[in-house]
Amino acid sequence: MESESRSPALDQRIERLREAAGAEPRLEGVLLYGSWTLGEADAYSDIEAYLYVDDAHAEAFDGREFVERIAPLKLAYTNMYGILAVVFDDLMRGEFHVTPASSGIAEVPSWTGMVHLPKPEEAVLLDRTGRLTEAAGRLAAFVPPQSTDTARQLSSELTNWTLMLAHVLARGETGRAHALLHSVVAPQQLQLCRLLRGSTTHWLTPSRAMEQDLPEADVVRYATTTAPLDGAAVREAARRSWEWSRELADEAAGRWGFAVPGELHAEIAEFLARES
Repeated sequence: MESESRSPALDQRIERLREAAGAEPRLEGVLLYGSWTLGEADAYSDIEAYLYVDDAHAEAFDGREFVERIAPLKLAYTNMYGILAVVFDDLMRGEFHVTPASSGIAEVPSWTGMVHLPKPEEAVLLDRTGRLTEAAGRLAAFVPPQSTDTARQLSSELTNWTLMLAHVLARGETGRAHALLHSVVAPQQLQLCRLLRGSTTHWLTPSRAMEQDLPEADVVRYATTTAPLDGAAVREAARRSWEWSRELADEAAGRWGFAVPGELHAEIAEFLARES
């Protein structure tokens, strides 16, 4: 990668991965993704890659043993998504998808709209057959989400999940409500906000760089929807969150010409008001 990367340690580790992959004949290809491929890596970034193993060796390939050739590990395990997650000796994190080459490379073009590789030739660290380079090239152009359908979907999601949030609050489950508010409602809220502001670069992780990507007024508004784990604070944050969600949904509906269920929105607001 060119000087865009601001993490010499990550650059060196990626170069070591390139060397180790080249020396491993069972690997057909290696594809990077994440912040390094976007030119946004810094001292806190991790290394994320797909390891495409020749089909004949895929079942027996030891991903941990291979990754240990890059640098010593303090932790290595298969996470909840089936990905080899590691912590190197310098506390750098890593995620490695170990997958059979044929099926794995074939699915790369289907990532359009979910993965962006502006310089696919640099994201491909190893390609013994040319298949991976061709597949990765399909991801060079970022395809933004379709505005009308995406806005309608997010508006409906926010309605549904906020009603669930209201029910959980009514049950008195403050911890669960806190988790729903911050891990389920907020990301979709930020996506809808990004769609409206034309700032979809960090679409898949909408909180990433939000301070730089979104107007200050939106960042301030988002802050009002967060809360410590306190019953009264969570209820107030939920109420404010729904206020903002309704405003975003109404703005989106007006811009892209779809209907929102106004009566249902009002009923959810009344429900949350009773719980505040």
